[in-house]
Amino acid sequence: MSKPPKLSLAAIVASANPPDRHAARPQGAEIVTLALAPPAAKPAATLKQRARQISVYLEPPVYDQLRDLAYAERTKMHALMLEGLDLLFKQRGARSIAQLTDTPPR
Repeated sequence: MSKPPKLSLAAIVASANPPDRHAARPQGAEIVTLALAPPAAKPAATLKQRARQISVYLEPPVYDQLRDLAYAERTKMHALMLEGLDLLFKQRGARSIAQLTDTPPR
C-alpha cells in the first residue's frame, strides 16, 4: 500500500481559494458561513492562583494547639485561621471575608 502524496501548504490554500472568485458556481452549490462559537468561559481560577500568600510564624505550642483543634473538629488549620481573621474583622468593625469576596460561605 503506497502512501498518499504529501500536499504543500500552497497547494492546499490554492485549492481552497480559487484565483477567480467571480467564476460561476456549480449548480446546487451553496456558500455556507459558519457562526463562530462564543469564546469558552475561562475556568475559575484556583485559590492558589487568585490569592496572595503570607507566612505566619507560630511558637510550637501555639502551632500544636491549632493543629489539635483542626484535628478534633475535622477541619483544616487554614479554615481555623480564616475564622480567626473573621472574628478579628468583626471585632474591629471591618467587613467580613464573605462580604469582601462576595461569595457565600461554605
